[in-house]
Formats: sequence, structure tokens, C-alpha cells
Amino acid sequence: MPMSDRPVARTARRIVFAVAAAALVVAWSAVAEAQVLATTTRAVGGVSINAEGMLTHVDVAAAGEFDKLRLEAVPDALRPASELRKVSLKGLNAVIERHLREGTPLPEDVLCLGGLQEIRYVLVYPEQHDIVLAGFGEGWKLDKRGNIVGMTTGRPVILLDDLLTALRALGGNVRGPMSCSIDPTPEGIQRVSALAKRLRDIGNPDTTASAVEEHLGPQKITVAGVPETSHFARVMVAADYRMKRISMGLERAPIAGLPAFLEFVRASGRGMSNMLPRWWLEPNYPSLVRDDQGLSWEIRGGSVKAVAEVDFFDAQGKQHPSGKADPASQRWADLMTHRYAELALAEPVFGQLRNCMDVAVAAALIAKENLLAKAGASLPQLTQSDGAPTVKLDAPKQVASKATLVKKGRSWMIAAGGVSINPWSIVEKTVTQRDVATVRTKAASQTPTTWWWD
Repeated sequence: MPMSDRPVARTARRIVFAVAAAALVVAWSAVAEAQVLATTTRAVGGVSINAEGMLTHVDVAAAGEFDKLRLEAVPDALRPASELRKVSLKGLNAVIERHLREGTPLPEDVLCLGGLQEIRYVLVYPEQHDIVLAGFGEGWKLDKRGNIVGMTTGRPVILLDDLLTALRALGGNVRGPMSCSIDPTPEGIQRVSALAKRLRDIGNPDTTASAVEEHLGPQKITVAGVPETSHFARVMVAADYRMKRISMGLERAPIAGLPAFLEFVRASGRGMSNMLPRWWLEPNYPSLVRDDQGLSWEIRGGSVKAVAEVDFFDAQGKQHPSGKADPASQRWADLMTHRYAELALAEPVFGQLRNCMDVAVAAALIAKENLLAKAGASLPQLTQSDGAPTVKLDAPKQVASKATLVKKGRSWMIAAGGVSINPWSIVEKTVTQRDVATVRTKAASQTPTTWWWD
């Protein structure tokens, strides 16, 4: 199961405590350092990670830290928006190989995949021994919070580092999901349960909230399916963090019309009684479209879905999923899904998560359909662990708990959430349409002079 921060034992007091984990929002500096995209441990409205993996809150944006970062000049040819920018994986592999051989840093256009903001098509060319990724692309800029986004759309660009992580993670024999989980320890749950039995009323809200945080203690962060030191992993954790903070009212949503989940609890007219919904983010993609030969593939209209479920903790701090959602949590999950595209523009980490889902689907498709062999392509710099280096960040291991208090019901509540990306279930669903082959034919009729073209 994905993320779990779940309810503690029921009390007889009319108190609801909502406890959420803090985590990280990552920003990229876009400075080429050695052969990888350098990252910064600075975080906007989030936390920093030390060498021991502890997350702590920082707010460097307020101090203007990102004003010091500068991007290279975007090549003129890459500036205009293109509905179908193509990226040759063979050409990308070659340019990376050349820079590694010469000992020179990768240029920013390579690190930003030519400004791609989505992967809509995966096109296979056996005659050129190549696979081409295509989708909307344009020039890029650095926003005030350190995110690399499109010049006109403001949507995050897809990063080479995330593509490399996905190709390597999904190219082997293990075909599991990519996920993150932030879990309170059983010992922490038992301590909070004991605290609940001693409390007669809420008392001073700040004092009581601090006591809950102290008794629950640090929560454990677990990443599966990708290296925990990868940027891909950091995006999953960051998106989970922001969803939790918004849902539990620890910060206001950056868009109108997305109230905290606690507002739904207040309006429900009843307590949760030792049960609390959790929700996580997962891909929401329709069936892939392919041509008769399996050389042209379309990834149509991918989006992100919030899924809800109710779990509970027993007196020993062990979790017990129920397999279903209560109406209040389902309403919030549905609203999160409905507003996700708007939210992703206002808070780029949600757009970065969707980009990671796109590259995961493309990588899983390449692996499942054996497209490298079908194309006769060799892409060692992209697909092999000893190929182009990827960034290595301090792995998030644990995070302090934060508490908010709501006078409703008879239970303690601990925030729930998470991210689970299972691209294998998506690439299993396909429909055949001959017209998708025209995209491949048209792209082949153009004569590219570099590893990308419009």
C-alpha cells in the first residue's frame, strides 16, 4: 500500500487531532556540474534534508535565495512553442556520450530534454535504429521558486535525470510500482494513544498540539521502485507533502475551491471513531493507442487521480486497511482529482509528478514491448546504470510530525496520503488505430539536424 499516516485509538474526549508529516519541495538550479543536473538542497515552503536524512522546515524563497540562480540562454530555435517537439533517444545518447568522452558538462537543452513538457508519442524507427519521444515543448525559464518551467505555460519541463531514472528502474526484470510512504512508528502510535487517555480536554491548543507531535515522534519515509537518492523519488515525497499540508489545513491551497479535508469532517456531522481516510496520488491514463505494427504509440490525456481509503490503528500501533473510503474522504479525493491540472500550475511539484508519471509510462512501454530490440537501438548512456550519471541527493529517511486540532468527533486523527505509480497496469491497456501511424510517417519525413526537431 502507498502512504500511511493513520488514526490512533479512540478516546472518550470530543477532540480530533489531525497530524501531518512535513516533507520536501525540491527545486533544481539548472547549473551543469560534471555531467549531471546539479540540484540544490534549498526548499521553497518545505524543508531541507541533512546527511542523516532528517527533514526540517526552511523558507529560503523569502530570503531571495533563488535570485542567485541563473539559466543559460535558451537557444533561439527552442524558444517557440511546438505542439509536437521530437526528441531522438539515439541522438540524445550520442550527444551525452560525446560530452562524457570530452569531459565537458551537458548543455542545458539536454538536461531539459529540449523543453519537452509531456510525452504524447513513442515512435519506433527500425530503419534508423531509433526511438523518438514527442509532445508539447517550448523554451524554459526559472520561476521565482527555483523550478524550471515553460516560458508561456509555466508548466515544469521534463528533466533528463527523471527519464534516466525511469528507463533504468523499469528496464530490468522487476516490474513493481514506484511509490513513497511516510509512516508513524507503532511505538509513536502507542505513545499518542497513552496521551489521549490522560487528556480530559483540549486545554491550550498550541501546547496540546506540541505534545501530540512530541509523543508521535519522527515518522519513517520509505521509497520503493526508484533509488531513494533520486530526484524522481524526491518529487514523489514532495508532492505527498504538499497534498498532506493542504488536506489537513496546515497551509491554504494555492488555488480557490480546494478546502482542507478537515472542512469536510466538520460538515459531516459525525466523528471518525478510530478510523481515518487516507488518500494517495496515482496515474489516471486511458488506454494507449498503437498502430498495427506496434511502431507508433500514443499516450493520450494522462492525468493524476487522488484515491481514498480508510485505515485504522489498533492499540499496538498496527495498521489495518478497510479497503473502502468514507463519503467525506471520497469527496475530498474527487475534488483533488478534479482540480489537479489547475493545482499543478499553481504548485509546480504537482506538475513535476505528472511529468514523472509520463516518463514512467514511456519507459514501461519501451520495456514491455521490447521496443529497443524492435528498433535495433543501443542506448547505453540512457538505459545502463554505468551510463550517464544521475544526480544523488541525500535520501529522506524520517520527518517530524505536525499537528492541528479540530473540535469534532471522538477520535484522534493522523493525516494520510502518498504516491503510487504503477505504469505496468497502464501499458497493458491498448487499442489499435491505424491513423496514429501518420504521426510517425510525418515525423520521419522531416530532416532533423540535431537530436531534437519540431
